[in-house]
Amino acid sequence: MLTLPLLLFALAPTDTLIPLATLLAPPAILMPRLHPAGTQVAYVAPLNGVQNLFVAPVAAPDKGRPVTRYPDRGVQPSDVSGNATYHWMAGGKYLVFLRDTNGDENHHLIRVEVATGTVTDLTPEGKFQVRIIQVSPRRPNEVLIGINDRVPALHDPYVVDVETGKRTLIERNDRFYGYVADDDFRLRLAIGVSAEGAIILHKSVGDGTWATWRSLPPGESPGKAIGFDRTGRVLYATDSHERNTAAVIGFDLTTGAEQLVAADTLVDIGDVLLDPLTGRVQAYSTNYERVAWHPLDPTLQADFAALRRVRDGDLHVDDRSADGRKWLVRFTLSDAPETYYLYDRSTRRAAKLFVSTPALAGLPMAKTHVTRMTTSDGVELISYLTLPRGADPRGDGRPAKPVPMVVLVHGGPTDERAQYGFFPFLQWLANRGYAILNVNFRGSPGFGKKFLEAERHEWGGRMNLDVVEQVAWAVQQGIAPRDKVAIMGGSYGGYETLAALAFTPDVFACGVDVVGPSDLETFMANIPPYWSFEHVAYRLGDPRTPEGVALLRERSPIRRVDQIRARLLIGQGANDVRVKQAQSDSMARRLDERGVKVTYALYPDEGHGFLRPENDLSFFGIAEVFLKECLGGRARPLTTELLKGSSIQVPVGARHIPGLEDVLNAVTKRP
Repeated sequence: MLTLPLLLFALAPTDTLIPLATLLAPPAILMPRLHPAGTQVAYVAPLNGVQNLFVAPVAAPDKGRPVTRYPDRGVQPSDVSGNATYHWMAGGKYLVFLRDTNGDENHHLIRVEVATGTVTDLTPEGKFQVRIIQVSPRRPNEVLIGINDRVPALHDPYVVDVETGKRTLIERNDRFYGYVADDDFRLRLAIGVSAEGAIILHKSVGDGTWATWRSLPPGESPGKAIGFDRTGRVLYATDSHERNTAAVIGFDLTTGAEQLVAADTLVDIGDVLLDPLTGRVQAYSTNYERVAWHPLDPTLQADFAALRRVRDGDLHVDDRSADGRKWLVRFTLSDAPETYYLYDRSTRRAAKLFVSTPALAGLPMAKTHVTRMTTSDGVELISYLTLPRGADPRGDGRPAKPVPMVVLVHGGPTDERAQYGFFPFLQWLANRGYAILNVNFRGSPGFGKKFLEAERHEWGGRMNLDVVEQVAWAVQQGIAPRDKVAIMGGSYGGYETLAALAFTPDVFACGVDVVGPSDLETFMANIPPYWSFEHVAYRLGDPRTPEGVALLRERSPIRRVDQIRARLLIGQGANDVRVKQAQSDSMARRLDERGVKVTYALYPDEGHGFLRPENDLSFFGIAEVFLKECLGGRARPLTTELLKGSSIQVPVGARHIPGLEDVLNAVTKRP
């Protein structure tokens, strides 16, 4: 006899199939940033379907206006690692941002005048890459950047006058992969890598002279600079030297003294708030399963208490005004769009600014549950399970009966991780009837140095087994049927998709690979010049040694292509400088020759991932039908509207996706 909850589940109508264009539309608000005075907020939002920069008064956030008007490839607010690529200048007159051409990663520094919308390329000369090193309240009309126009592997530091465009060389860089500067744009630390892969940190001793400060063993992270205190002597940074988890340390660069400021035994320290007046650490966050804040400054205790009363969800402090009185905060639940507030410390009140994706507010969304499982060799893995609405009548993260499952593998792998939050991509899959296991694995960041270092030489090895064992756990828990599990991912996640299908061919029914390398030997031969070759070689395998070559070949899915039986969908950007198009060309061709059902979608105006919404929609519209054929979930038929405006080409396997050939032919014949 059915219990009442199960009876209700059995009688409940299936959720409406939400259009893919609604679920995957660009967020109405993306990565907002406060004006230094706290009076305005900038953000990225669609303008005629293209991401552009907007500015709105905080008193009237619905009165936002575009300050850029790109008609094609828009503004990318963050890089592939999630680092912001646009900033307010301290004077508040200008925004500066980085922009490349069709994903080629040759970023230029662009200035836009907020009042007029006048856009100026401050580095217009040619094909090179600009990096923003520092934007400072003490240099309100200048920005410190790096440019690799002289030596592609190295970025020379320049100060750029944003008003005039004048560029002043700080020093000729002949050996460093990065710099740390203070608010006066003085270069204080520089990062080098030895031939063995050791991280060498150099300290400036004046007059362009550098002395070795610290030498870290190969594979150990140099940490992350947070900022200097107002004396300019103490640098706060995350650091895991001689400890497992990254703590916040205050380094006195004059005396050499070190002070432990904050630490956690389970995870690395996450975000850190510095006092805008003193530069000292006020609070920090951790994220093992969910985000938690830990105030150190007693004056902030009441502020975090007030914010906890605003609404449920994980709290993120995304930005603050120059005086620290106004905070831009974000609340995250798994089953509702993110909501932004402006918090005023003087009144301890929060005023609602934006909902990130208002079109999704009120629609039926699925909840995400934290999962913990222990691998066969005793490592605890924290991952996240999202179940279709109605499949989990008890709300305990276990379906009433097994449902088809998609395993989602993050990119990086050492600068991204699966985490709790609201992700329309997950909601799309849940709405189509799939459980989604969003996995972490050895090499995922945030869980300590030992966990991160376990990535070394384990691409396609223990890292793949971490994923496979989580699938076995999900099957044992009754979450998914053994024969109805797919794997999907981009970048490293794309590699893992290919590796899983090649090295453990009986586990997954199908896979979706986006810009994943299939040949690690070729990947190492073509890494961008501005990456540290030694660092990557240490982690993956050194092609300069026989042992390294053997390892790279052993872990390359292209060399086990004869073991792949499951159907596969591949997505690739033609301008990808990290994973060259030839990798996906070769994988698709060889699988097709063997009779494996492979479909290959190529985008000539994209790089390492898809930025243009039209391309995103076309690829995942195809993926939706692909997954239905593989797992038996729900899908909308392909239409010409899904491919409208996309640059998609399908050189291999269009015939394997129902309706794709007809839609491609119809789009091609349009005048």
